[in-house]
Amino acid sequence: MNSKPRHAHMSQFPIVAGELVIGGKPVTQLAAEVGQTPFYAYNRAVINAQVDKLRTALPPSIKLHYAIKANPLPDLVAHIAGLVDGLDVASGGELAVALASGTNAHEISFAGPAKREAELEAAVRAGVLLNVESFREVELLAAISQRLSLPARVAVRVNPDFELKSSGMKMGGGPKPFGVDAENVPELLQRIGELGLAFEGFHLFAGSQNLRAEAIVEAQKLSFELALRLAEHAPAPVRTLNLGGGFGIPYFPGDTPLDLAPIGANLAQLVERAKTALPQAELVIELGRYLVGEAGVYVCRVVDRKVSRGQTFLVCDGGLHHHLAASGNFGQLIRKNYPVVIGNKAAPERTETVSVVGPLCTPLDILAERMELALALPGDLVVVYQSGAYGFTASPRDFLGHPQAKEILL
Repeated sequence: MNSKPRHAHMSQFPIVAGELVIGGKPVTQLAAEVGQTPFYAYNRAVINAQVDKLRTALPPSIKLHYAIKANPLPDLVAHIAGLVDGLDVASGGELAVALASGTNAHEISFAGPAKREAELEAAVRAGVLLNVESFREVELLAAISQRLSLPARVAVRVNPDFELKSSGMKMGGGPKPFGVDAENVPELLQRIGELGLAFEGFHLFAGSQNLRAEAIVEAQKLSFELALRLAEHAPAPVRTLNLGGGFGIPYFPGDTPLDLAPIGANLAQLVERAKTALPQAELVIELGRYLVGEAGVYVCRVVDRKVSRGQTFLVCDGGLHHHLAASGNFGQLIRKNYPVVIGNKAAPERTETVSVVGPLCTPLDILAERMELALALPGDLVVVYQSGAYGFTASPRDFLGHPQAKEILL
């Protein structure tokens, strides 16, 4: 039986002699070199291509930041830091990774709804930009700044009065724990001025994982207009305006890659408007998944092949404890299969409909459900595409005490 590609857009890794090739290495050779399964592999060349694509599509004055939460592997962060204009962090731990990458502290921003006092102090000492998310943070920063004789650099993370339509996760609009409600920002700005903090701008993040360019364009337009209104209350000129991200990547059959052209055209218009309306401001786009998601794969090995009442299961040594997102338990309302292939049989003559499951004693441990894959046996390698973001560190790796996955950068 001839196989048909179930996810035709998966072309970032070639197939040579029937094997998936990642970073120039056939997957069986890669597994032997890693010395174990499961593992994650990330390809620098795919990351480089994504950055190049963005640089070509977006106005040259747009600053491109990487959101470390998508994938904080230090080697990966160090690589991507040389390609982008700044880094965004969401914890003291990520701040340490960002600073270790060699990135200038002036180009690092720190967001998060529950920053601890020690984290705030570390950020002020380092000189990074703090995206404040509450009145509490402003008061704490004033005390820290006075104690250290260092004015804290701050921007206000705004919870906008709109949402990013069709986003995978809505990060703004309506009641949210993130940022300060737009209607309360003028009061906060007044307090920032009274306390003498170094105000620099605004951060607006409406949502994530969006494949509709028109929705992203609308959110960016609304964010810009909101920033203009709020700037009238600011204690100092706006020097940075972070319009967030939301750029999605295709995961499921029928997904269409994001069209960057309308986004670039809209941003060009906003850049021109900013020259007059916010003449000192740099416009920033903050991306995580879009930069690294397609660059990674998760590889595990078939341990057993079982048939239960007519359904075939490939039981593997990896599962949701390493890759929660692929199991459907990281934000999916209705479970859909990530793109999956039998890596050492990537151009099969025979296929079958199987479910790929992990080693955990829970029915949630599914990597592929009733999916057409190459006829596989114990020892074969299952590869999950689109695994470069929200994989290893976003998973319950200690659940049931199975061995940890490794991570490599190629």
